[in-house]
Amino acid sequence: MKKTVIALFAIAAFTGTAFAKDVIDFAAPKMGKVSFPHKKHQEMLKGCKKCHEKTPGKIEGGFSKDWAHKTCKGCHADNKKGPTGCKDCHKK
Repeated sequence: MKKTVIALFAIAAFTGTAFAKDVIDFAAPKMGKVSFPHKKHQEMLKGCKKCHEKTPGKIEGGFSKDWAHKTCKGCHADNKKGPTGCKDCHKK
């Protein structure tokens, strides 16, 4: 039974990774489009919970300017890796 549970968990984790979008584009009125390299982040962070655990529902449905600036920009600043300036993310 224990092996079955572990196997099902592994399959579920792999399925999420296998079907993740490579890049997600968001329209940011007034500031230009934001392209989010989803699969790259998923591989680097080794999973989904760091971002998805804090979002209300799917990220595409719960993604907002305030959430992105706090979560994404905050993570980049904390880890001293990734864009933190407006023009780094927002492309006109």
